[in-house]
Amino acid sequence: MTYDEILKISPFSLNKSEKEGILTERLKELTERHIDACPQYASMMRAVGFKPESIDSYYDIPFLPVSLFKELDLVSVPKNDIFKCVTSSGTTAQAVSKIYLDRATAGNQQKTLVKIVSDFTGSARMPMLIIDTPSVIKDRAMFSARGAGILGFSIFGLDKTYALGDDMQIDIPAVEAFVERHRGEKVLLFGFTFMVWQHFYKELLMNENKFDLSNGMLIHGGGWKKLVSESVSREEFKRRLTDACGLSDIFDYYGMAEQTGCIYMECEQGHLHASIFSDVVTRRHIDFSPCDIGEPGIIQVVSMLPESYPGHSLLTEDWGVILGEDDCPCGRKGRYFKVSGRLKNAEIRGCSDTYAVGF
Repeated sequence: MTYDEILKISPFSLNKSEKEGILTERLKELTERHIDACPQYASMMRAVGFKPESIDSYYDIPFLPVSLFKELDLVSVPKNDIFKCVTSSGTTAQAVSKIYLDRATAGNQQKTLVKIVSDFTGSARMPMLIIDTPSVIKDRAMFSARGAGILGFSIFGLDKTYALGDDMQIDIPAVEAFVERHRGEKVLLFGFTFMVWQHFYKELLMNENKFDLSNGMLIHGGGWKKLVSESVSREEFKRRLTDACGLSDIFDYYGMAEQTGCIYMECEQGHLHASIFSDVVTRRHIDFSPCDIGEPGIIQVVSMLPESYPGHSLLTEDWGVILGEDDCPCGRKGRYFKVSGRLKNAEIRGCSDTYAVGF
């Protein structure tokens, strides 16, 4: 089955056995592709004695630690085919991952993001308020995960308006004009969690202007570390925004630069969901064996997307738990899970958390 054929399938419609068959076939093809095209990846597979013909399930494919992309330039296409380079978020003292994309991979990332997010927002584009500053979008050929996130989600928006100025203060006239233009319409808001909290919610409290965003849907992501340290729970985050401006449709997502496009959206029940294009596995820290449902472990993510670099099976530095599969009350099939936090001594990453450190 080609990727274009897979894209025609509803993103949360396949049960466990149906999804595993398609995912295993695609990931086996990607593994063979990267062994042939990326010498460093081939060396790593030889070092562990791995042979693609031994794959019975995507569980059998060796994972790379996500931090490896900070140390090596892992590329599976000729240099002149590289279309753009996305860098992960990081503090000024950290190295960042570099993810090299050809046009085919970048195009599939965008198509996949549209399929996943549209299942939550609907197919119609909405007026969009971006809780960030336009200056974050600079060099399109090489930009950060924060810029990539804004550009990626911008495809869902009309009349895209930035809510913050370069000083990270709310641009009151711009937001007022946006609200007035789209009064009575459904609107989309996008931003990174800490920035929404620090530069939007807190500023609303101090400002006499009260915006009515009760017709809005907010999608946010990028980590919770700073808010957790301030004792702000997910429930309180949502409640405070509802009180401040009427926002009630608020959805988190989990994702990373190393697998851009295959994000994990939060459903109406508060669960993060894996689509048919990717999956999550949790592994025991003692021997990396798969955890049972309900058992906390290190999160591994697999994705059908990465063709230009060997990022299709990665071990993250996050701790989480799979809550169930094919039986979420929201009706979406596939695995649903929660992220519990970072592993001890792991570097801070994620657009929200790394910005919070600098802030």
